Formats: sequence, structure tokens, C-alpha cells
Amino acid sequence: MPKAKDRKTTQKGVQRAAPKKAAPPPAKLRIQDLAAIRDRTRGLIAIRESEGLAKITVHMGTCGIAAGARGIMEALLDEMKKRRISDVVVTTSGCAGLCNHEPMATVERKDQPPVKYIDLTPEKIRRNLVEHAVGGRLVAGCALAVGSETVY
Repeated sequence: MPKAKDRKTTQKGVQRAAPKKAAPPPAKLRIQDLAAIRDRTRGLIAIRESEGLAKITVHMGTCGIAAGARGIMEALLDEMKKRRISDVVVTTSGCAGLCNHEPMATVERKDQPPVKYIDLTPEKIRRNLVEHAVGGRLVAGCALAVGSETVY
């Protein structure tokens, strides 16, 4: 029931909830705003320009989490800690659009196309870390695609 201050009394003495105020419209993006977003996004792809050896992105949309992506992330971080790997960047992203193949991760190495790995288990992500991210060898058993689906 609405609070007393949120109620309004009509001419007939009946109390009704006062109409709620509409939220202000979102601010419109300007060209400069879009350019700033683009520049920040490019900065996230630091592996191509940085000193890091590789980047692993664990896809953690709701479908990925429901399929076990949190366990994949935990196994990955645990293996990195156990092997004292510090030159691999680990990030997360939302859904990659292939929900039936979750949990998924993408491995990127400098000067190589990204590789999407699907249907991951903790054992598979450990293997991908050691063999691909660190060793530079694609793990064919769970690789779905090589290369980026975005063309610039």
C-alpha cells in the first residue's frame, strides 16, 4: 500500500495513489561520446600492443554462468596461481551468442587470430591455458572457430 504522502484524496473522499513521475529520458549520445567509447574499447584489446603474452576472455553472460562459467573462471585463476603465470590477462564478457555451446572462452595471443573454445570443463580450460595461451598451440579438441567475427 502506498505511503500516506504518496496518496491523493479525490473529491468523493476516496484515497488513491498519486501518479508516479516519469523518469527523465536518457541523455543523447554525441559523436564525441561515441568516439570516447570506441577509444576505451580499443584500450581493452591491450594484448595486441602490450607486453602480455595472451588474453583469455571467459564468456559470462547469464547463459554462460548457468552452464558453469564461474567454475571455469575459478579453475583458470587457480591454475594460473598454481603455475605462477602472471603474463596472461584474464577478462570476462557477456554472451557470445552461442548459448548452446557454453561455457565458452576466447584465447588471444599477440599477432594471432582469436580462438573460441566451447563446451569447456575445468580440465579443458587448464589445458587451453597451458597449451594455447602460454604454449602458443591451438587445442583442437574444443576449438569452435579461429578468427574474429567482426570486420573493421
